Amino acid sequence: MPADPHPDRPGLSLRQALGGHDLPLLVAALGASTVGALLVWSATHQDAGSTYLVRHLVNTGLGFGLALGVSRVGRHGIRHAAPWVYLASLAGLAAVLTPLGATINGSRSWIPLVAGFTLQPSEFAKVGVTLLVAGLFADRVDRRVAPGARDVLLAWVVALVPVGLVMLQPDLGSAVVLLALAFVVILVAGAPWRWVLGVLALAGAGIAVVLTSGVLSGYQQDRLLVFLDPARDPLGAGYQLAQVRIAVTGGGWWGQGFMEGRQTQGGFIPFQLNDFIFSVAGEELGFVGSAGLLLLLGFVILRIAVVGARSTDAFGRFVAAGATAWLAFQVFQNVGMTLGLVPVTGLPLPFISYGGSSMFATWLMIGVVDAAQAHQWRAPLLR
Repeated sequence: MPADPHPDRPGLSLRQALGGHDLPLLVAALGASTVGALLVWSATHQDAGSTYLVRHLVNTGLGFGLALGVSRVGRHGIRHAAPWVYLASLAGLAAVLTPLGATINGSRSWIPLVAGFTLQPSEFAKVGVTLLVAGLFADRVDRRVAPGARDVLLAWVVALVPVGLVMLQPDLGSAVVLLALAFVVILVAGAPWRWVLGVLALAGAGIAVVLTSGVLSGYQQDRLLVFLDPARDPLGAGYQLAQVRIAVTGGGWWGQGFMEGRQTQGGFIPFQLNDFIFSVAGEELGFVGSAGLLLLLGFVILRIAVVGARSTDAFGRFVAAGATAWLAFQVFQNVGMTLGLVPVTGLPLPFISYGGSSMFATWLMIGVVDAAQAHQWRAPLLR
């Protein structure tokens, strides 16, 4: 048996053999996407057969491949690309406001592509803002300089420019997500509290002005008003929420069975495959199945936070903080609006809701986080 040419090098661990990829994170995200495909299938098979199931699985496969590709680029490559990703997302947000954009449900947020597919630039803006804000503060940390007022203001400008473009669509849900993830990254970076809270207060005041100035479309205003008064508009937005409530409460502890939900299979809930996909889980899988789904999504979010905490550089930590805030807020918002705890804003449930833009953006962020983890295990093999 030939001698080991590198007898002083320890044997490879499983993680090193896998190229350093964070296997628990990737497997959990794949599991969530697979559950999402089944729920989308249940919500659409009566009218569309397996069309949306196949599309969701294709989106998952493409997203997984995108994550692996981004991870191979490495954190240094991602960090250098951050300004270009951010600028590309701004270009997309501007494009939807031109004749290239399409208005759906009162929001001009999509760019039609071929074969019925659409692109939603606001999803990719979340990636761009996370990367650029993380990069700005990582540069300061690398030079051992504490973040100051100028850094905080610059970071908020980076966040507020896409927020402004998103509100012109208007898309209140995505705007709040952008503010939330920027706030968490700035906070984790160690910026002075008075500046963080001061600018956040201004952003909150801006949202309040938007809510009271008539910027939102009539459709979006109806959704907010129905939250305050459930009996309002019983044949419109109120009808949708009433049907969702019937579906969720009808699931009981164990659910009515996969593809057996009365509201789901009867087609009583508009936009159930994206905005209200969690109602399928509530009705057909019951409280136990829905809780299991939330635990799976919670594991993905927690794993991202763990990877960030273990990262050996500031950029990895800050990116993971932004990704954690992004996904946690969207899960809370989507599930909360399904349960009637928060107003309906149309945010998708990460990995679960049908939609290529949301799927690709979340998997892209998984790849970015994985790159920070993988670097730590590849470095010894490269020396």
